[in-house]
Formats: sequence, structure tokens, C-alpha cells
Amino acid sequence: MFKILVINPGSTSTKIAVYEDEKEVLKEVIPHDISDLKRFRNVVDQYEMRKDTILEFLEKENINLNSISAVVGRGGLLRPVPSGIFKINEKMLDELRTAKYGEHESNLGALIAYRIAEKIGVQALIADPVVVDELEDIARISGHPDFKRKSIFHALNQKAIARKISQKIGKDYKMLNLVIVHLGGGISIGAHKKGRVVDVNNALEGEGPFTPERSGTLPLTGFIDLCYYVYPESDIRKLIKGRGGLVSYLGTNNAKEVVEKIKNGDEYAKKIYSAMAHQIIKWIGKMSAVLNFEVDAIGLTGGLANENEFLIPWIKEKVAFIAPIYVFPGEEEEEALANAALRVLRGQEEAVDY
Repeated sequence: MFKILVINPGSTSTKIAVYEDEKEVLKEVIPHDISDLKRFRNVVDQYEMRKDTILEFLEKENINLNSISAVVGRGGLLRPVPSGIFKINEKMLDELRTAKYGEHESNLGALIAYRIAEKIGVQALIADPVVVDELEDIARISGHPDFKRKSIFHALNQKAIARKISQKIGKDYKMLNLVIVHLGGGISIGAHKKGRVVDVNNALEGEGPFTPERSGTLPLTGFIDLCYYVYPESDIRKLIKGRGGLVSYLGTNNAKEVVEKIKNGDEYAKKIYSAMAHQIIKWIGKMSAVLNFEVDAIGLTGGLANENEFLIPWIKEKVAFIAPIYVFPGEEEEEALANAALRVLRGQEEAVDY
């Protein structure tokens, strides 16, 4: 039996889990007070605090670190890589510490996993980080040579859901065409062609549908006007990520609160929420077109996939004609990370050097 520790840092919490082979034996969301986080100038400065919090929790739960077979963390913003499992090494750690490719809470996953694994003498791994890049060359062209489209999306969860759908259909993932939709604080919609994500919106840098807190694709000339005449750069970045989408229109990024507003007769809330659904539907259509509308299934996942009163029914109504729809509410990230480490421990897949 293999015991695996999973570490998945988020913006205001750190999710951890312990698996014994495929069985989840412990799962916890450790919250971090926003006022505490504000004292750190950069995300990487939170490293010691988050690591110590994890170790204290594991000790309280009587988890013997020496019983752990491997530690796996959520991959952060690295250079573009193919889908797979990667050994955490000094090159990766240096890029994450310096935020060479961008700052994000997920950068802490590998840093913490490596240090704990080093302490107990086991493997430290990441799998399918957000920078998995399998784009077709034509999908990299933006419309101007100074701008190249990037692949940044919920690769870990999308790949995990794609494999689950493949199991349900009874065919290998590499034989199927799928459109996978991750619905959360960020929304990514990917065209999976025979095992590769050949096109996907950049879910982090202002592309795709608007979300509970991100603005998505904006009218470009209006955005230029804001940059030059209205907001300083720091506010512009927050406008795109953190203060866009539902929160900019309705003052909340909580879908449950929006649903309550609609149920209480708030027509404006319904209009904005349906507009978000409308944009998601458009992007599902775009990715289906990339696959020549030869789509074997559509997968809906992420936290918003739990919202069955308005959002999911609206989406289903519009796109059900394209392909069968499978809904996997929540995120599969901890399970996907544990399964990746388990495949390495069992010798079923090789972890590669970064």
C-alpha cells in the first residue's frame, strides 16, 4: 500500500489530502485569513506560513510523515510543458520562487511538496500544471504578431474529467473528441482532440467568458481607453482578475447569492447571470467548431457545476444537441494528483525531469 500526501494551495486556503492507494483517508481545506495574507508582499512569502500550517495539521491528525510514500503538489506557473507528471527539481523551484513566468498561489504547491518530501526522503512530484501546452500551431495566432496566444487553463481537472468520461464511454481518451468546461472562479473551455487539448481559452489572462470574478474577453478599444485615461496599471490588472465578472456587476462572486437574488425577483441579476451562461455557451460552440463538431461528449465540472437551478440547465438547453453532456460537480484536483503519484509509485508511468 502506498500513502500519498497531496498539497493544493489556493488564494485564501490550502487544500490537503492523504490517500492510501486510491482511497481518500483525509481531506481538509485549511483557511487563511485574508488579513494575515495581506502582510505578505508576494505569494512566495507565504511559503513558511503555509508549510508550517500543513505540518501542524498533519501532526494534530496523527499522520506519521514517515509513512508517506510520495508528496505531490499542484503545479504552478512554469514554462509551457506537455501533459504529464514531473519531478520537482531545483530548476523548477527557482522559477517558482522568482515567479519567472508569473505569480500565482499554485506556485506554492511544488515548493511545499518538495520541502516536506525532502524531509522524509521520498519523491516530490507535480502533475498537469496550469501551463500544459498542447495547442495546435494555428491556435497560437492571435491577430497580431506581437501577441501570441498562451495555453493557461485548469489542465489538471480537465484531464481528470476527460479520463472519467472516457471510462464511462468505454473508449480510450486518445480515441475521443471532447469539450471540457471547468466552471469556477476562473472558467476554461478546452477542445480535447484524441488526447490533446488543441485549443483552449487562456483562463488567467483575460480570455474567454466572464466568470464570478474575472472579466474575460473585453472590447479592446474600450479597454485601451481605460488604460490611458481612467485607471492605473495595478487597478487594470484587478479589473481583469479579481474585480471583473459577476462581482463587478452584482457586488458578489458567490453564485449562491446570485441565485437567491434571481429567486427573489431581481431581473438585473438574472440578466447578468444569463449573460455569463451565454458566453460559456458561445465558447463551447467555438471549441466544438475546432473539433469540426465531431464531439463525443461535453464535460461540465468545477464548483459552479453544482448550480443546478439556472446555470447548468441553461447550458444544457443550448448545447445538448452537440453531444451527450456529463456533469462532474466540484473539482477532481486532489484525486487527480494522488492518482498521478500512484501511477508513478506503481511503475505504470514515469515521472520526467523538468
